[in-house]
Order: sequence, then C-alpha cells, then structure tokens
Amino acid sequence: MPETSSARPPVRPPRLCPGETVAAISPSWGGPAVFPHVFERGLEMLRSFELDVREMPSTRSRDADPRERANDVNAAFADPAIRAVVVSIGGDDSIRLVPHLDRAVISANPKILLGYSDATTLLCAIRRFGLVTFHGPTVMAGLSQLNALDPAFRRHIRSMLFEPADELRYERYEAYVEGYPDWRDPSNVGLVNPSKGDDGPHVLQGSGPVTGELFGGCLEVLDWIRGTSAWPDGDEWAGRLLIIEPSEEKPTPTQVRRILRSFGALGVLDRIVGLLVGRPRDHDPDEVTAFERAIADVVAGEFARTDLPIVANLPFGHTDPQWILPLGVRAEVDATAGTLRLVEPWLA
Repeated sequence: MPETSSARPPVRPPRLCPGETVAAISPSWGGPAVFPHVFERGLEMLRSFELDVREMPSTRSRDADPRERANDVNAAFADPAIRAVVVSIGGDDSIRLVPHLDRAVISANPKILLGYSDATTLLCAIRRFGLVTFHGPTVMAGLSQLNALDPAFRRHIRSMLFEPADELRYERYEAYVEGYPDWRDPSNVGLVNPSKGDDGPHVLQGSGPVTGELFGGCLEVLDWIRGTSAWPDGDEWAGRLLIIEPSEEKPTPTQVRRILRSFGALGVLDRIVGLLVGRPRDHDPDEVTAFERAIADVVAGEFARTDLPIVANLPFGHTDPQWILPLGVRAEVDATAGTLRLVEPWLA
C-alpha cells in the first residue's frame, strides 16, 4: 500500500520536445468510449504539436475499475518513454484512485500531468507527492476544440509545456466560450459555442502585489477530497495562492458559501495569501454577482480576511480558452492591476 502523502518542495518536470510521447488517461468518466470522435480529435491536436500519443489500457473503457485506472496512472509515470500525462476528460469519481496511487513510482519520475475539473484530485494528490502539476485543458475539453479557439491559446500551451523560462506574465484572451455543441452529433466535433467578450478580472478586494505558491482546482472537487491524502495538512496552506473554479454543474451561492465556510473552519482561509477565482460557466451577470458576493461574504465577512486579495473572473477552469496554472510554482497576483505572473520556472 502506498504510504500517506506529505508535502514536499516542488520538483519541476522536464519540458516537452517534439517527437516525444505523451500518455492519454481516463482517471474518471469514460468519455472516450462514449464520444470517441471528440476524443480522437483531441489526440489529433496533441499530434499537431509533433507529439506521439499512447493510450493506456483503460483509457477507452466506459466503466473501468478504479484500480485499473490507477494502474494506468502509475504505469504512465513509470514508463521512461512517456514524457507527459494528459487527462482525457473530467467526471466525478477520480477520488477512488487516491488509495491506489504509487507515491514512490510517481515521485521518482517527474513529468507533466495536465488536466482540470475532476482531475483536480490527481493534481492535488501528486502535488503532495512532491511534483509540480498543471491545471489546464483535457484531451476532450479544450484540446479537441483547439482550432476553433483564439490562436493565442495554442501559443500559451506551447509556452507552458515546451518552453522553459524564469517567469511568465499571463495575458488575457479577447473572448471566451462556454461549452460545445451537442457531442452526440459527430458533425460538431471540434466546434465551440458562440464566443463572448471578456470583461477582464474582477477584483473583489485587496490591493497591490502578493506572491504565493499556486494550489487548488475545481471548487466542488476540493470539497470532496477534504480528509483524504490529497488534501494538504494545516500548515501546508501557509503562503499559498488558492485557485478555485466552479464546475459546469453551477453550484449555488449557498453551496459556495458552505464549501468556503468549511475551508475557513479548517484554517485554510487564515493561512493563504490570496484567492484566484476562475470564470463561472453559464452564469448571467446577476448570477456572477451572486457567486462573487458569496465568496467575499465568507472570506471577509465570516472569517475577517478583509486583507486577502481576491481576484475573480480569471480564464481558467470550465470556460475556453483557459490558462495553464502550474500547482507548486510561485506566482504574483496584483490586485490593483488585476494581473498574474509566474515568478519562477515551472519546467526543469
């Protein structure tokens, strides 16, 4: 059995290079079995970066046992020919993999792990094994639609996964989309819903720059992993920039309050240095206001963190195109300017 995880200084994975192999895994929902045309277009997009793609044994399984799925994760990290691991799609039960992840194997073989939504479980668990992990698009949601999105997104993916640097300033996309036309119709493969203009970051409170280590992911999934080995111990939260974003299931303001209230009761809100909030999907302006008010009410009103910078409406999570955020890497958020930049390398 793998031993209990503990926080370690972040180990950065090697950069990707053209000609290398990446693995596609399905740690949660078996989306590739349900919509193979969407999955295959995403594989084409990975190959457009001059990468080879290997599917793991359960990647196209509809209802694989969690041990099978965890074995795929462990095997992908163990194989020296595989240089990165990309999640196929989200879901709701990757938490079942946590007891079966092999910490010794994974921590000894640092490589890029990319995903979001329910992949938050893996991102957090493997960050706690000591590796930097990457919150960003999946094969079916984000990569499959790459050619229909702002060309800046392709450039951003290349910068984050192929081009080591000492720092990076995140740039706004001019527009965004919320979801995709019905995947049951194969003619919709690679398409996205109509675009909307981005009105930029929403500074809910705070001013000036603060620096901290990025950590977090999908809000609901973070709530689910409380109490597991994927959840950081108390003092591990000190000095972190917590990233949260709601899923397409649209948690209500009451649900958001309850989740953040539980984080506050665990001491998370007392320890972090900033809160970054991804743009909520399928929210009208009034719903966005209510969502953001719920966050501020808990942080400032219930836990008296009126000093905590909170910047919302950022392009990560369940809208496209999204930023790739490396968990375990230090970043600076400037609440006055509404900007974010990495202040240290994220690749080896």
